Amino acid sequence: MSKLHNTKGFTLIELLIVIAIIGILAAIALPAYMDYARKARLTEVANAIGSVKTACTAVASESSTGTAACVAADAAAPFANVKAAVGIDVPTKYISAIGVAVANGTGAAITATIQNIGSELNTQTLVLTSDADLKTWTWSGSVPAKYLPKN
Repeated sequence: MSKLHNTKGFTLIELLIVIAIIGILAAIALPAYMDYARKARLTEVANAIGSVKTACTAVASESSTGTAACVAADAAAPFANVKAAVGIDVPTKYISAIGVAVANGTGAAITATIQNIGSELNTQTLVLTSDADLKTWTWSGSVPAKYLPKN
């Protein structure tokens, strides 16, 4: 009489198949996660630019000189000059430089230079430009189009 053995567990082939499936999923998920992380960090840059925009709009509306009240920030002390011009602190974790440029009668441009986000985005710029009335704002810059914020 032969005895039937009740074997439990997985075979080596089954384990190798599971490891291969996990490897394939990781190969797909990791680049998507890294892209998501870059977009999240870039959102912090966009929020900082948005704060400068709000402050610049407020200063311009309260000033008799309009948009000229938002003075340009020079490269030597960009954060101090933005604080002096519009009265806000800009976080420096992902922004290496920020400037507010105003052209009489044509509106304003707020430019931030990116740092610490990823090799693809470091040293790139994110720019928010306005019309002459500071009512319509548009995103542009040297960042790839997939990273530009939506209006």
